[in-house]
Amino acid sequence: MTAKSYRPTVADVMTKDVLTVTAQTPFKDIVAAFADRAVSGAPVVDDAGHVVGIVTEADLLRKEEFKDAPEERHRLFEHRRDRLTRRKARGDTAAELMTTPVMTVAPDTVIPAASRLIAEHGVKRLPVVDEAGRLVGIVSRADLLKMFLAPDDQIRRKVIDEVVVRTLWEDPRKVSVDVRDGVVTLEGQIELKSLIPFAERLTLSVDGVVDVVSRLTYEHDDSVLAQDPLALQPIWRHR
Repeated sequence: MTAKSYRPTVADVMTKDVLTVTAQTPFKDIVAAFADRAVSGAPVVDDAGHVVGIVTEADLLRKEEFKDAPEERHRLFEHRRDRLTRRKARGDTAAELMTTPVMTVAPDTVIPAASRLIAEHGVKRLPVVDEAGRLVGIVSRADLLKMFLAPDDQIRRKVIDEVVVRTLWEDPRKVSVDVRDGVVTLEGQIELKSLIPFAERLTLSVDGVVDVVSRLTYEHDDSVLAQDPLALQPIWRHR
């Protein structure tokens, strides 16, 4: 039995029309572009479209934050992060304001992996790049949450068609699929015990599924296979 992946990827939810700036873009032009496009961040790209940094509203606000801060000649014990922050506050172009290097993802990155990167690195967005490192889109926290907007009836149809029928080869009349607020409850009997966790994982990977409650039972305990490879021969179905 071959498992088919139905996990949504970054390419399914990313924004393709991305506001970008160059390293030479002046501070005021960046502010104006953010306001015009109603965004809070933009990748900095070179002439070939490679991502070299990212500049955000937080970077721009450093200038206001340190505007009235007194300059001290000696900061021998100043933390490196504080030095970088002060340097950004004095920046006048994207090159001086941007954060680099940049955490990026590929278009085929699955949604959970992208979400984990955003959480672990404390960022709000990830530039999406192709194999050559060229920008092809951007994915934000809000984009990653879009996958959970699928209506319950649509999720139910996908679980039945893609998991129960096409992958598990089970009769949909034997497996009940109930979906409420994205939580899928599976009930009924499938052929093999080993397929229960498999069914749960596949269901959880369906676009829009928030969680899975499994009440599945099984006809045959195929754990005996490890002890006697011939024990299950009569129950395998040839399709």
